[in-house]
Amino acid sequence: MYNKLTPTKFSHIKNNRYRQYYHITTPGGWLNDPNGLCFFKGYYHVFYQYHPYSAEWGPMHWGHVRSKDLIHWEQLPIALTPNDKEDSGGCFSGSAIIKDGRLYLFYTGHNYYQDDDLDHFYENQNVAYSDDGINFHKYDDNPIITTPNDNTQHFRDPKVWQYDDNYYMVIGSQDKNDNLGRVLLYQSADLLNWKSCGAIAHSTSKDQEGWMWECPDLFELNGRDLLICSPMGIRAEKNSFLNLSQTCYSIGELDYQKNKFLGTIFQEVDHGHNFYATQTLLTPDGRRILIGWMSPFEEKMEEQADGWAGSLTLPRELILEGNCLKNRPIKELKQLRTSTVLDEYLTLTGRKSLPAEDVQHSEYFFRIKEQAIADFSWQIDDSTGTILKLKQKGNKLILFRRGEKDQYRYATLNSPLSDIHIFVDTSSVECFINDGAISFTERYYTTKQLNAVINSTDCQLHGEIYTLKEDD
Repeated sequence: MYNKLTPTKFSHIKNNRYRQYYHITTPGGWLNDPNGLCFFKGYYHVFYQYHPYSAEWGPMHWGHVRSKDLIHWEQLPIALTPNDKEDSGGCFSGSAIIKDGRLYLFYTGHNYYQDDDLDHFYENQNVAYSDDGINFHKYDDNPIITTPNDNTQHFRDPKVWQYDDNYYMVIGSQDKNDNLGRVLLYQSADLLNWKSCGAIAHSTSKDQEGWMWECPDLFELNGRDLLICSPMGIRAEKNSFLNLSQTCYSIGELDYQKNKFLGTIFQEVDHGHNFYATQTLLTPDGRRILIGWMSPFEEKMEEQADGWAGSLTLPRELILEGNCLKNRPIKELKQLRTSTVLDEYLTLTGRKSLPAEDVQHSEYFFRIKEQAIADFSWQIDDSTGTILKLKQKGNKLILFRRGEKDQYRYATLNSPLSDIHIFVDTSSVECFINDGAISFTERYYTTKQLNAVINSTDCQLHGEIYTLKEDD
């Protein structure tokens, strides 16, 4: 069992060939879900699921970075370490909130029964706190919430917020009666003593809405309530829900008196291969910012051979327009630009190679002139062929990523193509279309020199290309 032996040697980076320049990664070891996003004492804080002793998933710790600008991140000491009575198998995902000048972390304690079966576990909810944002102390009376009797063993990922004079928490869970996913709501006056308000939302079927809802997040945006969660087990359709697990959103209203959330059907937040387990925070200037995990699901991560694994996405601002949730790159990313490679109007009647100082660390922005175009594509190639290609054909978007199988992802435009914004890092590509109405998040691997190409039969656009600096 994981909790019978605690390694003492941290994993270290052996090779920088796939190391990201400007995304959050570990100093060595495994990374998955972002946790505890908050702004505290002048810094943005991001925690993440972390196994420091190898580049494989293991007993989860909370890694920790902070930043003054959401761009340049400082690695801090590990915030939470498992092996206490309430979290012997791992400190799983959770959230943060500030009360009376103190930073509180809420997290799931993962615990194994002593039968050497990693699928035989139980989970509870716990709290830790800090006055300096660096050193954390676990609450003496953890756990603060135990698994309810009508729930299966899946009971995790608390997200906490304040509404009026009370605090509320949503937890991802699975109903024992029908084995379907749901979100449970809890209420507290002091962050330490919680009462159950029951399930506010519930899956209608395993195939359509999933058997377990992980990483729930509930917040207000543009006068409406949004529920974002990561359902497991939704059946893949022809052009949607193609990942092993999804991240979806529903727009509606949380009734705090009836403890019910009524919302729209699930829609995917991002259409790429590698996007999961998001969390949001509210910035001091009122923006709702989202960060996710560039999930591998069942894919191989080439960087594991180099002593590290996993990356978080760029921070993205959420904008709600009608029933469309946009996620666009935050404005602070302009700080990464070190040189302008292209800034001019272009007329395309075929294939065009793009200039770049460093394709692998670059930003592309194309604004289509006010016309309906039939086709447009952007791609990156190396000497062995196309690595990734984003193609528009009419109102369809098709993303190809090189691989032995499962190469394609799809989305539908609800308005004519107006702009494409792309960020390329050492081993990731993030594409934003029509001001973030559609996005694709991807990992890729090559050590060969890259070329960037655009193509259209008839298109006029303004193109910008920037080289992006390494994070200091």
